[in-house]
Amino acid sequence: MLTNPTIDMLRELGLSGMANAFHELETQPEARALTHGEWLAILLEREATTRRQKRFEARARAARLRHDAQIENADFRATRGLDRNLFMRLATCDWIRQRHSLLLIGPAGVGKSWLACALGHKACREDLSVAYHRVPRLFASLAL
Repeated sequence: MLTNPTIDMLRELGLSGMANAFHELETQPEARALTHGEWLAILLEREATTRRQKRFEARARAARLRHDAQIENADFRATRGLDRNLFMRLATCDWIRQRHSLLLIGPAGVGKSWLACALGHKACREDLSVAYHRVPRLFASLAL
C-alpha cells in the first residue's frame, strides 16, 4: 500500500489527525481485519478529536489562563467560603452564552485566580471564547 504518499497527501490537506491515525492503523496487524467503513470512521474520529483539541488549546492560549485548573478539582471546604451550587451553575457557562462578565472578589489567597482559570478552561472546552484578566492588567488595558 502507498502509505507515505497517502500520509503526505493527508498532511498537505491539513488532516494531521487522519495522517497520524492512518500511520498507526498501518502498523497494527489487527487493523487489517477492519472494513473500509471502520477505517474511515477511525480516521474521521481522530481528525475531529485533533481539531477539537487544537481549538481548545488556541482558545486557552488566547484567554491567557495562568493555571491549568479544572472545575472537577475545585476545593469546597468551608474555609474558602465557596458555594458549590453557585460554582456549578457558573460551570455550565450559560452566563458566557448570555454575554455576561464575571468578576471574582475576595481576600488574598482564597483561590480566585484558580477558580477563574477553572471556569475559563471549562468554557474553552465548550468552544467558547473567554479572557482572563487580573485587576492590575485590566486597569492598565482600560487606561489606554
